[in-house]
Amino acid sequence: MCLIVLAWRAHPDYPLVVAANRDEFFARPSAPAGFWADAPEILAGRDLEAGGTWLGVSRRQRFAALTNFREGARQIVDAPSRGALVADFLAAENDPERFLDELTRRRADFNGFNLFVGDGQRLGYCSNRGPGPRWLAPGIYGLSNHLLDTPWPKLAAAKTAFAKALQHLPDSARFFALLADQEIVADTHLPETGVPLEWERILSAIFVSSPEYGTRASTLLTMHRTGQVTLVERSFGQNAVPLGEVSESFQSSKISTGV
Repeated sequence: MCLIVLAWRAHPDYPLVVAANRDEFFARPSAPAGFWADAPEILAGRDLEAGGTWLGVSRRQRFAALTNFREGARQIVDAPSRGALVADFLAAENDPERFLDELTRRRADFNGFNLFVGDGQRLGYCSNRGPGPRWLAPGIYGLSNHLLDTPWPKLAAAKTAFAKALQHLPDSARFFALLADQEIVADTHLPETGVPLEWERILSAIFVSSPEYGTRASTLLTMHRTGQVTLVERSFGQNAVPLGEVSESFQSSKISTGV
């Protein structure tokens, strides 16, 4: 996952709204969003190589989403799968605070990551390339492949469009329009993350498209104050070719008061 924009208790009817793009090599096998056969509480896509996921929700309104921290050649060989962090939280019984406390003690084992975790009552963020866990106040937040709200051009553009789309819920068209933006940022505004300039250009778009690597899934997740949870995911192949859409809704037993 390379871009996540979310609203936490920033809308009177939707306590949580998430719009996200997952970028990955096309050769890496994955399954579209669905309820997992081996963990029926979990609704998420699945990385079929390592078994984890990049974004998901459970029937108990547990939510988690992950991006990698881009840092060029700095990689731990044979590090644990970062996608397992999302799957582990969704399946866990402990609260977000305990989960992040336990993760903090082993954060150095992983390659760079950013992680959101929430249970409908609290929403936390942590990265093993930044300070300790942060508990988020109501607002709109953005995450790409650096720390939370790092003002990369594509993230700034996505947050602006997301804030406008939020006003038109339950209409989803504006969210998917912002996730489909393929505009490349001018070289003078590109970050320097340790990858070649050609890759910085490719990765500067909200929707990434290249022959070997690109946006594989665009996802919109909404949690209504009544407990209704809806996840819509659009999948893509090389050259941004649409591969299909998944839409799942369920009624959680938890009710939120929103803002």
